[in-house]
Amino acid sequence: MRKDITIAAAPRSTRGKNEARRLRVSGQMPAVIYGTNKDPVAVAVSPKEVSKILHSSTGHNTIFDVAVDGGAGEPVMIVDWQHHPLRGNLLHIDLQRIDLEKALIVSVPVHVKGEARGVKLQGGLLELVSREIEIECLPNDIPEFFEVDVTDLAINQAVRAGDLKLAESVTLISPTDAVLVHVTSLKAEEAAPAETDKPAEPEVVKAKGKKEDAEAPAADKKKK
Repeated sequence: MRKDITIAAAPRSTRGKNEARRLRVSGQMPAVIYGTNKDPVAVAVSPKEVSKILHSSTGHNTIFDVAVDGGAGEPVMIVDWQHHPLRGNLLHIDLQRIDLEKALIVSVPVHVKGEARGVKLQGGLLELVSREIEIECLPNDIPEFFEVDVTDLAINQAVRAGDLKLAESVTLISPTDAVLVHVTSLKAEEAAPAETDKPAEPEVVKAKGKKEDAEAPAADKKKK
């Protein structure tokens, strides 16, 4: 989804771990811009501004402008990013240039709405199987999310990707029979009361008070 956002980027003449550390200390982070048959460009951007976009309602599907060295803005999308494994801060991002006149394939989130009849009245369990589906459309037609109303969903019923109502400008890429959400019955062992432990096998007691297994080997019995 296109947003009226412009992020400033400064070109980077050097690369490497030392340069990346220096950038992060200064409040910037390394990034690369590529795509649309142009050479890749190494730049530095603000991790705070990028984080706002990633945590927005449109997330990584947000199309925004990046202006390199004060030049004209180019529409881009965030296609890859790295976080620090412990601190969680952004370390690096890849930005792909976007041709607004060319369709692209994106993954769009699936949101569930309502309380399923199979859960409320039949004691079933609602499971969200696929949190995203893949579609193809023009950049300006990317939906923020798809909403699935599960109110009338009964036990053993499902909503599949092919059941979604898509705009004419949107083509479904995910398999039409891919299950998005369904209602299942509780497992037998969860629904049924726990079985009582089976009684222990009886032991054979000999006259002298010693015990032996009921199924002793045949060879031993012959010796006796």
